Amino acid sequence: MSASLIDQIEALVRRDPAGRGLISTEAQLGPLCPHHLAQAAESLATTARHVAIVTGFFVPDAEFPCAETDGPPGAVLLASALESVGVRATLVTDSFCASAVQAAARAAAGPIPVEVCTDPAAWLDDFVNSDRGSHLTHLIAIERVGPSHDEQSLAAQPRNTSVPLAKFRAAVPPAHRNHCHNVRGQLIDSTTAPLHLLYKEGSDVKTIGIGDGGNEIGMGCIPWEDLARRIEGDVSAWIPCRIATDWNLIAGTSNWGAFALAAATLALMNRVEALRPLDEEFHRQLLEQMVADGPAIDGMTRRREATVDGLPFATYIQSWLGIRRLLGL
Repeated sequence: MSASLIDQIEALVRRDPAGRGLISTEAQLGPLCPHHLAQAAESLATTARHVAIVTGFFVPDAEFPCAETDGPPGAVLLASALESVGVRATLVTDSFCASAVQAAARAAAGPIPVEVCTDPAAWLDDFVNSDRGSHLTHLIAIERVGPSHDEQSLAAQPRNTSVPLAKFRAAVPPAHRNHCHNVRGQLIDSTTAPLHLLYKEGSDVKTIGIGDGGNEIGMGCIPWEDLARRIEGDVSAWIPCRIATDWNLIAGTSNWGAFALAAATLALMNRVEALRPLDEEFHRQLLEQMVADGPAIDGMTRRREATVDGLPFATYIQSWLGIRRLLGL
């Protein structure tokens, strides 16, 4: 398969029709994490055996406090795709997002197990030593928030310039260092289990992050100052996540990044027919079931509706339909 097909897949998801994410800055400031999709897909296609997919972003201040619709649908599609080619996949979330992730998982064609972190102090070790956790080849995060930078993480990032410590100290109050934030800069540690602790430096497990806003696991691949200048708002310096992954995929919505990873991986394996059942109606039913049974809400509008990041379904599904056309589906 030519690299140009993966480039075309990536082009379909590196769009930002709502003008709210990192993708909209690339024309002016340059691409973020170029070629990471091809590299991540190659790793999955050639070495993946057991995969854990961490997802779920809780919105505590909505009328219906629950998980948002970006993340779990992408995780379910990716897990379904991997399972169809013999890769064992497990969804991982926390108790705050459990019902929404489980509702999304039930919409899949086959059963996808969901591991729920209820007590981080005990669960993290239990999972790492469990049958599924101890055999992982890959750990993927999809729209999963992680902690922001502190001075130590800032200094540890690779960059071609000097560490901007003075700028960081002036822009980020101590109370907002090493904490999880939503897009509005609010602290959300109390409703976010520390699943980022699964991403350990020096581990043999390959790691992939997928995000769209800068506060997600994986964004530590990008220097803090580069992310901060691309995020809108007065709190842009607080938001960037410090957790880096081997590859970091950025898309208009995080679900789209997961779709692209699934498509690129199965294309490399010459198994794209396994994606045929995952059509437009599959996505519609998945979103509706997640919203109704989770419940779940649109993370941008904060309304209980089957939309993603403020995009109506007809706009949201276009990236996946374009990918299917590229794959001959």
